[in-house]
Amino acid sequence: MTGLFAGTFARGGAAAAVSDDAWFRALLEVEAALARAAAAVGLVPATAADAVSAACADPSQLDLATVVARAADAGNPVPPLVRALQDAVGERDAAAVHVGATSQDVVDTALVLLARRAVAEVDADLAAAAEVCAALARRHRDDLVMGRTLMQQALPTTFGLKAATWLAGLDGARLRLAEVVASLPVQYGGAVGTLAASSGAGVAVRGALAADLGLVAPAVPWSTVRLPVADLAGALGATAGVVATVAVDVVLLAQTEVAEAGEVGEGRGGSSAMPHKRNPVAAISARACARRAPGLVATLLGAMEQEHERAAGAWHSEWPTLTDLLTTVGSAAAWLAESLRGLRPDVGRMADTVATAGEGALAGALAEALRPSLGQGAAHDAAAEATRHAHDTGRSLAEMVATRTDVDVVAVLGAAVPDPGEAGAQVDAALAEHEQLVEGTT
Repeated sequence: MTGLFAGTFARGGAAAAVSDDAWFRALLEVEAALARAAAAVGLVPATAADAVSAACADPSQLDLATVVARAADAGNPVPPLVRALQDAVGERDAAAVHVGATSQDVVDTALVLLARRAVAEVDADLAAAAEVCAALARRHRDDLVMGRTLMQQALPTTFGLKAATWLAGLDGARLRLAEVVASLPVQYGGAVGTLAASSGAGVAVRGALAADLGLVAPAVPWSTVRLPVADLAGALGATAGVVATVAVDVVLLAQTEVAEAGEVGEGRGGSSAMPHKRNPVAAISARACARRAPGLVATLLGAMEQEHERAAGAWHSEWPTLTDLLTTVGSAAAWLAESLRGLRPDVGRMADTVATAGEGALAGALAEALRPSLGQGAAHDAAAEATRHAHDTGRSLAEMVATRTDVDVVAVLGAAVPDPGEAGAQVDAALAEHEQLVEGTT
């Protein structure tokens, strides 16, 4: 993406990994690998394959402007690209160009190469965000924060557990993406999948091509069974969902009325109308990018229904859609990493919120302790009066309760102590799993 909105929606390395230039290079990489594979099984001379590889390695020597101009007329960029390559290597070596292949073989294989590279960029930003979450979980393991369910205050939890939950989500997304990338297959079947133009060596060419590019060699072409694309779409969509969840938590914590965390970013977050504002721009942008993903995922899943041996339109719709999906998920991950790096939790504010909410529990415990002697209605009124008096005098309700002689003070105060349950143990478990993941990828 270029232009006015690229700074927001083409953030991070994934956008560059699926640029037009990257597309051209991936297409040429496939053609070069195909020439080498054909030479490896004896279909073409090694010298011819070398000539094709050399031409593919230097796109500046190819007439790519004509390829772009004629791509629409051909229905895809491969036919004019093949002609440009044949012209570049000359008649003697042209036999090593596009050996036994059809356009879909090259486009699909280039697509998975692009996806692999773009996912690597996404993963790097997810890993960076996860490391910040791990640090937050360690640092704030036992710091209380008010838990909220259905957007309402519920019971106390810890900020460490909140950060550990973010961490688990990001690590889970990384694992799912890694599984999909590891299974990405080469595409090579020829015109209708029979390998008829490969002189009886098509299966061997497919294997050699897959080995050259580091892809899986499937038993049959996947021309209209689009599971590889669907798997990518699903994993990327899930990743966007995880990123959006973390981002919206940051946005909500940064609300003026909550103010339990905020982003620190140089020269960022201002308003055109209100100079006092500090908007959490990175988290907002991460959420905006992630919001674009479900529609793109839906388009790719909708395109899975394809006719016979090559789809008329559904296949074509995948190219820009998966490109956009990789770009927007990559942008979301890059923004989230930036947001978390600048996140500043306000532990004091969190504790104050928990303490304020705890007064309700303490008032309830006081009313329950007074009920046997005063009766239910009078006990309620006495607890309400104690709460009002505490507020009027600027004292805490706990201080007021501590002076009473008509209740078991220790029991009443103990009943209202915030209990984060097993939050700490769960933080430790999430951090241990994260360390295993990190050790396994380094």
